[in-house]
Amino acid sequence: MGLTSKKVLLLAVIAAVVLFALTIWLWPRLSKRSIPSVFARVGMLLATQITMIAALGLFANYSFGFYASWADLFGQEQEPGVVVDHDNKASGKTVQVVGTQQVSVPRGSVPRVAGRIDKVNVQGPQSKIASPAFVYLPPEYFQTQYAKRQFPASVVLTGYPGTAEALIKGLHYPQTAHKLSKEGKMQPTILVMMRPTVAPPRDTECMDIPHGPQTETFFTKDLRKALSDQYRIGTKGANWGIIGDSTGGYCALKFAMRHPEAYGTGAALSGYYKAPIDATTGSLFGGSKKLANENNLLWRLKHKGMPKANLLVTSSKRGEHNYKDTLKFIDGVKQPARVSSMTLDSGGHNFNTWRREIPGVLQWLGSRLTA
Repeated sequence: MGLTSKKVLLLAVIAAVVLFALTIWLWPRLSKRSIPSVFARVGMLLATQITMIAALGLFANYSFGFYASWADLFGQEQEPGVVVDHDNKASGKTVQVVGTQQVSVPRGSVPRVAGRIDKVNVQGPQSKIASPAFVYLPPEYFQTQYAKRQFPASVVLTGYPGTAEALIKGLHYPQTAHKLSKEGKMQPTILVMMRPTVAPPRDTECMDIPHGPQTETFFTKDLRKALSDQYRIGTKGANWGIIGDSTGGYCALKFAMRHPEAYGTGAALSGYYKAPIDATTGSLFGGSKKLANENNLLWRLKHKGMPKANLLVTSSKRGEHNYKDTLKFIDGVKQPARVSSMTLDSGGHNFNTWRREIPGVLQWLGSRLTA
């Protein structure tokens, strides 16, 4: 059973509860003043605490996807790295497909029925950034009747630090898109799943940092062109959407607002509206107040012209810290931009909340992208 398996989490919780109950039940019998009794009490306490800590740790990892496997947790991941050739003039290739995997749906081994997930490395000639990604290709991509069709696409971003695998194993984006498309609730759409941390370990907040990583250029120029050259994806902003949770949500809104020619549609799940400055980000703006304002989405609503873009924001009345700012954002959006929202009565900043929101968000996205 994998580290992110529900069975592992359930077993850990059961073990913690059973040991706690046993400790309470057996404590009177172990209260004697003898060395064996002392060791028995210490052992019971340690066992109970270890199982409780393990259950809490597994729950946190299940919710936020810090580690993708046991090997990842214990630093034993043995998959070799792949060398990416940055000499674009020589190779002419900006996307390298380094592996494929099945979609976790019935008949997952048949691409024309289940689709396929490609693991790729994308290199950006303008940004000088290279980053891995997972590309979900829907079943229609492999069907004869769609052989000459261009498909819409959406970038899907994690929070920070996040792992791209969590979008597949934890948030189930490919499986959900497959189900919605099969039910006729969403048009076949290519999903490009990755984390916004393309210059690790730094949290760039998807900015072109002065004298630093050019993350915004990578996402708005390099990534789109590279993937449109590799796959049958349209090249216009109306063909591309972007979704993200937390940090990824902030990035998604920012790209749609600042670069509607690149992403005509942006959705933020529990996103925020202003980049934080902390130890993980370092100095983002180089002391420039103007640059700080440009990346403050609530400031942009008041002081910048509105883009022609479709925007979606989600929050919860209880459990999310962005609720009040989300209401301000909705109120501030004016034509020609269009804003939609999804508000839960209760839901924290975690995978469980986002899994509740993703089906509706993907349906909304599919109705706004053009092929």
